[in-house]
Amino acid sequence: MEAIARRYPESGGERYGVTLQQFQQFVAAVVLRCGAQTGVGHRQELVAGLHVEELVLARACTAGHDAAWEVFLTRFRAPLYEAAYRIARDEATGRELADGLYAELYGIPNDRGKRISKLDYYMGRGSLEGWLRTVLAQRYVDRHRKHARDVSLEEQVEAGVSFAARPMASADAPDTRLADAVRQTLSELGPEERFLLAAYYLDQRTLADIGCQLRMHESTVSRKLERLTRELRKYVRRRLQAAGMAPRRCDELLQDLDVRDLQVDVAGSLRQETPAGAFYKKDGSVT
Repeated sequence: MEAIARRYPESGGERYGVTLQQFQQFVAAVVLRCGAQTGVGHRQELVAGLHVEELVLARACTAGHDAAWEVFLTRFRAPLYEAAYRIARDEATGRELADGLYAELYGIPNDRGKRISKLDYYMGRGSLEGWLRTVLAQRYVDRHRKHARDVSLEEQVEAGVSFAARPMASADAPDTRLADAVRQTLSELGPEERFLLAAYYLDQRTLADIGCQLRMHESTVSRKLERLTRELRKYVRRRLQAAGMAPRRCDELLQDLDVRDLQVDVAGSLRQETPAGAFYKKDGSVT
């Protein structure tokens, strides 16, 4: 907690009534999600690299703090609309896209009437503006796919669009390339690598349990997982750059990468059979 407390003064938490204890809870939640079971050094690096001012701003917004929303709108409203226009290539669609995201950021009531804000998913590992652009691009891809499903073949033929293929992946929709890079990288993993990722991240099994099954110490499992996730990010980054993405943009996307926001069947990729045969069964056994 000492490393977290040292970052409180630069977070600007007092401006929004966020106490030191609340700040520690915010950052501890990030560490628990992104650095659980890793070494102390890795967790300290994670804390040191967080965008704590923007993390606190996001959490204050989700709590409904008026001053935080004023800061958020002043800082991000114009860049968000600009990014939406670039992605949609149409002013009306871009505005609709940005307005729809604002509704999600402000919060949509659940079945119990509690407001659920998309900002709760921001972990502070990359810039808030970069995270917002990533979410916008994914919303555009989702919108495009939904529209393609809703429009009948006859309507497409009448409009003459069934003969004009419009590629979805472009420099303005980087999430498509990100999803492709993740999907391809996962498909090339070996049996043990897939088992480690599936057992730990999908099934949430303990390091000791995995180590017992693989006949290795849990510290060895931890090191293998840490090395594997680091290499996966490196391979995905290489693929993004090969697809024409700028290095800085690659880093922004990978900082807050959450495969749940991508159109990637992670479970299917990790549990599929390999040329060497099946290695993972749903009951947790290895073959």
